[in-house]
Amino acid sequence: MTTPFWRSKPLEQLSASEWELLCDGCAKCCLQKLEDAETREIYFTNVVCDLLDLDSCRCSRYQERSTLVPSCITLTPKDLDDPYWLPSTCAYRLLAEGAELPSWHPLRSHDPHSVAAAGHTICGRVVPEAEADDLEYHLIDWVQA
Repeated sequence: MTTPFWRSKPLEQLSASEWELLCDGCAKCCLQKLEDAETREIYFTNVVCDLLDLDSCRCSRYQERSTLVPSCITLTPKDLDDPYWLPSTCAYRLLAEGAELPSWHPLRSHDPHSVAAAGHTICGRVVPEAEADDLEYHLIDWVQA
């Protein structure tokens, strides 16, 4: 049995397609966050970027996202030196911290719907940025930092 690519290569050696396959499509990274500057504690909100398609839970302008939304981070291995700001279930964070992908990750389950079935998608639980008021009114506790 061959070793899966995410176990056999360091993150910085993954091809572009392998890197993209690590994303489970949960869209938790699209949630607006607040950070306590002193403690670095992250507070997630249920507010998402207006580019997120709320039906598919995918960015509607993925290739242009960083240009259209300058605060949108195009994640690279360098961003994972200290990934505290990513959700604890994020595959990039897990691998950067030396952990395994969860059983519900599509690369392990071989099922593109396993993320939603396991309750790890944000679909149906968020509001677009254009419809939200102050982020402090939208704090949630269903995403683990």
